[in-house]
Amino acid sequence: MSLSYLAQEAQEITGSGYGAIGYGLAAIGPGIGVGIVVGKAIEGIARQPELAGQIRTNMFLGIAFTEALALIGLVAGFVFA
Repeated sequence: MSLSYLAQEAQEITGSGYGAIGYGLAAIGPGIGVGIVVGKAIEGIARQPELAGQIRTNMFLGIAFTEALALIGLVAGFVFA
Protein backbone atom coordinates (compact mmCIF):
# COMPACT_ATOMS: atom_id res chain seq x y z
CA MET A 1 0.00 0.00 0.00
CA SER A 2 1.28 3.40 -0.84
CA LEU A 3 1.41 6.28 1.57
CA SER A 4 -0.77 8.47 -0.66
CA TYR A 5 -3.53 5.83 -0.68
CA LEU A 6 -3.51 5.65 3.13
CA ALA A 7 -3.60 9.44 3.39
CA GLN A 8 -6.59 9.56 1.02
CA GLU A 9 -8.47 6.94 3.03
CA ALA A 10 -7.76 8.75 6.29
CA GLN A 11 -9.05 11.99 4.83
CA GLU A 12 -12.32 10.36 3.73
CA ILE A 13 -12.87 8.80 7.15
CA THR A 14 -12.08 12.03 8.99
CA GLY A 15 -14.30 14.12 6.71
CA SER A 16 -17.39 12.00 7.34
CA GLY A 17 -16.63 11.85 11.06
CA TYR A 18 -16.73 15.64 11.35
CA GLY A 19 -20.25 15.71 9.95
CA ALA A 20 -21.45 13.23 12.58
CA ILE A 21 -19.77 15.19 15.36
CA GLY A 22 -21.25 18.42 14.02
CA TYR A 23 -24.75 17.01 13.95
CA GLY A 24 -24.31 15.59 17.44
CA LEU A 25 -23.39 19.03 18.71
CA ALA A 26 -26.24 20.61 16.75
CA ALA A 27 -28.73 18.21 18.38
CA ILE A 28 -27.74 19.15 21.94
CA GLY A 29 -29.41 22.59 21.85
CA PRO A 30 -32.78 21.45 20.52
CA GLY A 31 -32.77 18.55 22.97
CA ILE A 32 -32.36 20.92 25.88
CA GLY A 33 -34.91 23.29 24.35
CA VAL A 34 -37.59 20.63 24.03
CA GLY A 35 -37.01 19.59 27.63
CA ILE A 36 -37.48 23.15 28.83
CA VAL A 37 -40.60 23.70 26.69
CA VAL A 38 -42.30 20.52 27.91
CA GLY A 39 -41.31 21.12 31.52
CA LYS A 40 -42.72 24.64 31.53
CA ALA A 41 -45.91 23.44 29.82
CA ILE A 42 -46.41 20.83 32.52
CA GLU A 43 -45.89 23.51 35.18
CA GLY A 44 -48.43 25.75 33.44
CA ILE A 45 -51.01 22.97 33.19
CA ALA A 46 -50.50 22.10 36.85
CA ARG A 47 -51.06 25.72 37.88
CA GLN A 48 -54.08 26.36 35.65
CA PRO A 49 -55.73 23.12 34.51
CA GLU A 50 -58.55 25.01 32.78
CA LEU A 51 -56.04 26.28 30.18
CA ALA A 52 -54.61 22.83 29.44
CA GLY A 53 -55.77 22.79 25.81
CA GLN A 54 -54.28 26.18 24.96
CA ILE A 55 -51.03 25.43 26.81
CA ARG A 56 -50.73 22.07 25.06
CA THR A 57 -51.20 23.71 21.64
CA ASN A 58 -48.50 26.27 22.40
CA MET A 59 -46.25 23.48 23.69
CA PHE A 60 -46.51 21.58 20.41
CA LEU A 61 -45.74 24.75 18.46
CA GLY A 62 -42.67 25.34 20.62
CA ILE A 63 -41.52 21.76 20.13
CA ALA A 64 -41.96 22.07 16.35
CA PHE A 65 -39.90 25.26 16.16
CA THR A 66 -37.22 23.82 18.41
CA GLU A 67 -36.97 20.59 16.43
CA ALA A 68 -36.62 22.64 13.23
CA LEU A 69 -33.22 23.70 14.59
CA ALA A 70 -32.12 20.07 14.71
CA LEU A 71 -33.25 19.53 11.12
CA ILE A 72 -31.40 22.66 10.02
CA GLY A 73 -28.28 21.28 11.71
CA LEU A 74 -28.68 17.99 9.84
CA VAL A 75 -29.17 19.69 6.49
CA ALA A 76 -26.23 22.04 7.11
CA GLY A 77 -24.02 19.02 7.61
CA PHE A 78 -24.89 17.79 4.13
CA VAL A 79 -24.75 21.20 2.48
CA PHE A 80 -21.37 22.25 3.85
CA ALA A 81 -19.74 18.84 3.49
